[in-house]
Amino acid sequence: MKRRVLFLSGISGMLFHAAAQERPALSEPHPREATEWIVSYAYQANDARLPRVLLIGDSICNGYSKEVCQELAGKAYVTFFATSKCVCDASYLRALACFLDEADYAVIHFNNGLHSLSSNRRDWEACLRAAIRLIKEKRRGAKLFWASSTPLKNPQLTEKAKELNAIAARVMTEEGVPTNDLFALMDPLDRERHWGDTFHFKGPAKAMQAKAVADCVRRALGLGHATRAEASAALNAAATATGPDGKLDAAKK
Repeated sequence: MKRRVLFLSGISGMLFHAAAQERPALSEPHPREATEWIVSYAYQANDARLPRVLLIGDSICNGYSKEVCQELAGKAYVTFFATSKCVCDASYLRALACFLDEADYAVIHFNNGLHSLSSNRRDWEACLRAAIRLIKEKRRGAKLFWASSTPLKNPQLTEKAKELNAIAARVMTEEGVPTNDLFALMDPLDRERHWGDTFHFKGPAKAMQAKAVADCVRRALGLGHATRAEASAALNAAATATGPDGKLDAAKK
C-alpha cells in the first residue's frame, strides 16, 4: 500500500510539473513572428566555484549580456537565455523550464515584453504570471528580479511598452518580486544619440544597462568587484575556440 501511495505521489508530481510548463488558455490566437529565435551562452559552464546568474530576456538582454559577464567576471558566472518568443508563445514556458533546469542559480533576472507589444493584454498577464510561477517553482533558492522593458525610439511603441510595464509592475508587487527598472534608466536618454534603431541601443546605452544589471546582482549577493587580475583570469577561462562563429573572446567588447 505504501509503495502504491509513493507511486501515485510520483505521478502526481510529474503531472504538476508538466502542467506548469503548459501555456494558459488564451482568449485569442497568438501569432508568431516571421522568424523566431533563441540565443544562449553559459559562460564557464564547466565551473561551479562561484555563484551563477541567469539573465532571461530578448535582444536587449542579448545586447547587454556579454558586458554583464565582464562586469561580474571573477565574482559570478553568467548564463543568458534570450529569445524572440513572447510569454504567450506555445513553447515559451517549456523553453524557459529547460534553462531553469540547467543549473542552480543564485540570481535570476527576468524580462519579457518587447516582442509582446501587440499581444492581448489579458493573455499576456496570464502568461507572465505562469512564467513567474514556473521560475519560483524551479529557482531552488535563487533571488528573482523582474527587469522592466526598455523604451523605444518610436513614441507610440514606447506607450505600448509602458502598458506592459504597468501590468508587470502590478503582477510583481503581488508576487513579491523586486524590479530593476531599465525603462526609467533609458527613457531620459536622447533617442538619436543612444538608439541604433527602433528597438536597440548603441554601445554606451548597452553599457549602462549592463552596469545596472550587474549592480543588481552585486547587491543581491553582497558581491564586491574582482581585481583586474581575477577578472582577466575569469574571462580568459570563459573563452572558447569553438563558439557559434568560431573563437569566442569573452573579454572583447
